[in-house]
Amino acid sequence: MANVTKDKLNRVYEAYRNGKISRRQFIKYLGLAGASIGLMGSPFAGAVREAWAAKSIRFDGWGGNVSEAFRKYAFEPFTKATGIEVIDGEFGDMNSYLTRVKASYPPGGEFNIAHLSAVFDYARYAELGFASVLDESKIPNLENVMAAMIKPLRDITKGTLSAVPYDLGQTGIAYNTKHISKEKAEKLGASLLWDKELKGKLGSWEGDFRTNMWYAALHTGQSPNDMTDLKAIWAALREQRDLMKKYWASGAELMSLLANEEIYATVAWSGRVAALQQEGHPIGYLSPKGTYSWMEYLFVLKGTDLDVAQQLLNFMLEPAAAIAVAEGQNYPPSLDPSKVQLTDKIKKMPAFDPTGKLDGYLFADPAYWNAHQVEWTEKWDRIKAGS
Repeated sequence: MANVTKDKLNRVYEAYRNGKISRRQFIKYLGLAGASIGLMGSPFAGAVREAWAAKSIRFDGWGGNVSEAFRKYAFEPFTKATGIEVIDGEFGDMNSYLTRVKASYPPGGEFNIAHLSAVFDYARYAELGFASVLDESKIPNLENVMAAMIKPLRDITKGTLSAVPYDLGQTGIAYNTKHISKEKAEKLGASLLWDKELKGKLGSWEGDFRTNMWYAALHTGQSPNDMTDLKAIWAALREQRDLMKKYWASGAELMSLLANEEIYATVAWSGRVAALQQEGHPIGYLSPKGTYSWMEYLFVLKGTDLDVAQQLLNFMLEPAAAIAVAEGQNYPPSLDPSKVQLTDKIKKMPAFDPTGKLDGYLFADPAYWNAHQVEWTEKWDRIKAGS
């Protein structure tokens, strides 16, 4: 560490503040650097004290406009109100993030809150021993959340909660209305993603076996939560692969491909479609029967300072904050419309349920999908790669 410079320390400090390295990694680096350059007596003494301070919490999310909305309408106001810093990280995809959580020491210790997608991830983290037990009396705004979003969590963690529901969405089908008529899209439904006339202009999400199998099930006339003919599923995915222009890796890439008309149809997250529509792009949204719906949660990992976490969760569930975040990320909030007055913008979003009961929404069965996670992920990866 003899060649440590202030410029290098600045870069490491910025990486810590931006959530790219953990608090533990930053402290370790500072300890080594301090031995070499006498850090505690330097201008970086404040950084050392900040890193050791308990009044900070790490939050990992999806990046892009989702993280921008969280940062602008929740994290920054929370820090201003409480003095507690929220270290904002991105996880890219859930499997790679889970690998990082498992590798941390103690397991999960470097990470605090994650914006998990769907009940199956809540179940996965609970089964791995990463669940905390929230004190709901410290989160009074939980009373405004849809009961239909809370119940599945209680069922998994035996009456307790390790997360609070935060938003609702769908993975439907986006299509370019200049090249595909609404009538054609509605007639074909999920099979639009297998339309041979669109060869070289189709896309799909490379990072999730579940999404691709879900739509293959709809295409082949099967229930996504009870597929009885897996040979037909794999055959459909191979057929679709040969029609593909691109498997996209992120929400930003999805939006770019659609906006630039590199692809005309793809599975797509409802909030990203709404953002494209608001920007004036000719993008339609198709929600065929059996559309993949999902609920997202703010999961508090075991070992996190619960006092700080519960303050942040309650702040984020304040109607003003939750509504602002929802409008910023284009996903309806978990707030019950029968208890909280929501805005016209939210009411027009795909996946919004005016009743708050979520009747008719089809969600992935966590027990069914998690039981086949490893096997089906490996199979999907091989098909995607060309086998």
